[in-house]
Amino acid sequence: MDKRDCLFVYASILLLLILFASCRSTRLLEEGQALVTKTEIEGIEPRLTEQAKAYIPPDLRPNSRINLFIYNLANARKGRYRTKNIRNVGEPPHVLDSALVDFSTQQINRYLASKGYFNAEVSNNIVLKGKRAHIYFHANLGVPYTVRNVDVNIADPQLAQVYAEHGVIGRKVRPAMRYDADSLVAERERIYHLMRQQGYYEYLRQYMRVDVDTSLRRNQADLKLILDNPEGQAAHTKFTIDSSFVIIQHSRDDLNHVMPKKMVLDNQVYVEDYTGRFHPAPIARYLFHHHGDAYNVDLENLTYDRLYELNGFRSVKIAYSKPDSNRLNVYYELTPRPYMANQIEGEYTFNSGMSGFNVGNTFTHRNLFGGLEQLEVKLRYGVLFDSRLPGNLLDRVFNNDFQVGVNITVPRLLTPFSVPLGGRNGLPRTIFSANIQAFDQFQTYSNRYFSGTLSYNWSDTRYKHHTLTPLVLEYRYGQLNEEFAQRLIDQGFLLYVRSNNRAYFGLGSQYVYTLNAVRLSRLEDFIYFRGALDLSGNLLGVASQVIDFQRNVDGEKEVFGVPYLQYAKAETDLRYYRYFGGDRQLIVRLNPGIAVPYGNNSSLLIFEKSFFGGGMNGIRAWQARTLGPGNYNRQVLDPGLRLNLRNLDQLGEVKLEGNVEYRFKVLNDLFGAKLKAATFADFGNVWRIRENELNPGGEFRFDKFLGQMAIGTGVGLRFDRGYFVIRLDAGLKVRDPQFDGANQWVITELFNSREFKEQYRITNAPDRYNFVQYNFGIGMPF
Repeated sequence: MDKRDCLFVYASILLLLILFASCRSTRLLEEGQALVTKTEIEGIEPRLTEQAKAYIPPDLRPNSRINLFIYNLANARKGRYRTKNIRNVGEPPHVLDSALVDFSTQQINRYLASKGYFNAEVSNNIVLKGKRAHIYFHANLGVPYTVRNVDVNIADPQLAQVYAEHGVIGRKVRPAMRYDADSLVAERERIYHLMRQQGYYEYLRQYMRVDVDTSLRRNQADLKLILDNPEGQAAHTKFTIDSSFVIIQHSRDDLNHVMPKKMVLDNQVYVEDYTGRFHPAPIARYLFHHHGDAYNVDLENLTYDRLYELNGFRSVKIAYSKPDSNRLNVYYELTPRPYMANQIEGEYTFNSGMSGFNVGNTFTHRNLFGGLEQLEVKLRYGVLFDSRLPGNLLDRVFNNDFQVGVNITVPRLLTPFSVPLGGRNGLPRTIFSANIQAFDQFQTYSNRYFSGTLSYNWSDTRYKHHTLTPLVLEYRYGQLNEEFAQRLIDQGFLLYVRSNNRAYFGLGSQYVYTLNAVRLSRLEDFIYFRGALDLSGNLLGVASQVIDFQRNVDGEKEVFGVPYLQYAKAETDLRYYRYFGGDRQLIVRLNPGIAVPYGNNSSLLIFEKSFFGGGMNGIRAWQARTLGPGNYNRQVLDPGLRLNLRNLDQLGEVKLEGNVEYRFKVLNDLFGAKLKAATFADFGNVWRIRENELNPGGEFRFDKFLGQMAIGTGVGLRFDRGYFVIRLDAGLKVRDPQFDGANQWVITELFNSREFKEQYRITNAPDRYNFVQYNFGIGMPF
């Protein structure tokens, strides 16, 4: 085994030692003490068990074995626990407390009563096994109470009319349902929100009372919902909006002007800008309360959301004053964020004798032209070193990659025609983007790439998002090393040389539709979908029927002296998220895609538009661009080509990838972060559309593709700080399609890895075979 496999084994042994040591954790307890090692609730239907357990204090639940081991290791002294200078690490032992058991019994009983089991009886039983305690709570539920009648008594006729018109929709309490106190709370919240939607700004939750009559027979209860008027008033007041006042000023007085810039807009909107930097129209566009409107809490919340989405304000406060008894003036107090910001980030990569780093710098201006336009300039440089190359460090540079990107985002749709989007479902944006890339790989390949785009982003509902890019302008100049290109030609790879040793021009469009992206950070059940379509060259193809474009030696039509691209590419990402309570979540993902070159460049898809397998967000047991296509095995190349073609020969026009991942929590607090873990299985591959002499066995065939699927599995750790996640995954190869027949199941060679790797080195040098691939990243893989 190599060093990484040894590390994996040693980590497993350490985990077993921790589990073994935790089993002996009771040795530090004093006589008469018992460690709680099991807590169960019996007799309760499964859907109530999870909530009922919340009424058992943490001190009566079993310890985390790892946390208890750490605490014991730090606080053990002479066979006993420390009584002084206790080190606050890990988790102290949860020692049995009979008084706390009785208290928990009462709390569970009250919880069951709130769920309609008024006659429930809860008892407890403590089983001692040496210095270990098993606690059992047993509930005799009885027959639950159901709701017979629901009467509503509303003192204000206007509120009664609102309730009658809207009260049936989403009602939380109704006859024949089982009594549930949480449903009453939900109904009170629903009515509170309903009234504040309809203009009743001063309506409070406390105006609703509930009378419960459980004296009926047959375990039934009558409910009476009572909505009172404000004390001393005959009715509630409905408010309308009068004027709106926008005040923009820095939190530091020395940054503000003494005299603000004052502006008056339509709908009685008055703006005072103490910074002198903002145009009022882009801000007023997302103030959804207008003069004469009834107050609506939803419009208030929507205004908060859109003003924050503009990304120009650090603080947004909305307050109200009453110029008379039934009108409201709205005050928007906006505190700008720093106009300019700079962020530096980097990462280190390593695998199979290749190591390197990526460093990036992002400059942001949040109010470029005064209308909250955002300028973003990104610089990125990455370098990869190959330890197998001779010479000093600079001589071992295998590839380097330099990129510059400039984006300007305007917070509205800039179109020649009117678009009826008011921003209620999301902030519409127009994005101008330009990117330049310079890539060089040792004695193999260099690439110069430029792209410019115009994009529109909008949402037609809260969960449906669209991105339309009507203009995609691309230029690429790719050049193979002369000696390397000649070697490829000598070995019959002329087609590959022609497709990578010249420039391309692209003019096309793209469209992306996304469903439920806003739910990705939530723990709930939902389906996520993303579909993308990329078309290029169709307009030029039509124009070529009218204009006699010049052709090159390969018969391709040229624009500005270079052939233009013509292809269609489609990709979908479908996921199912299933939530099991707590932090437990199952994700099933399917990610197919296809790219078809045709017309003017039907020979081979360019590098940038091809699919690749492996990587930290795909099939994690393989390094990026080292999987496939199909059954392709790099041993068919001579050693020089294997070294120089890295990242160039393992691409495809067809992609099928799938993942199954189960996520769960390990520790609540580890150095200020939640420690979560995941187990996963990944499968898939990439393929060529048609046979290609560079990749024998790499073409897609319906009768063979299932037998060419790579399979990997693994485990991962996630350090969740709430606002970002640090991720470490270890992927293990199970089935590798580069081999034949039963030999694809490389998992059988895991414990015979030295001989297997030596044989692979002989046939595939300088490539090395790794069973385990480590991936370090920021954020979730999907």
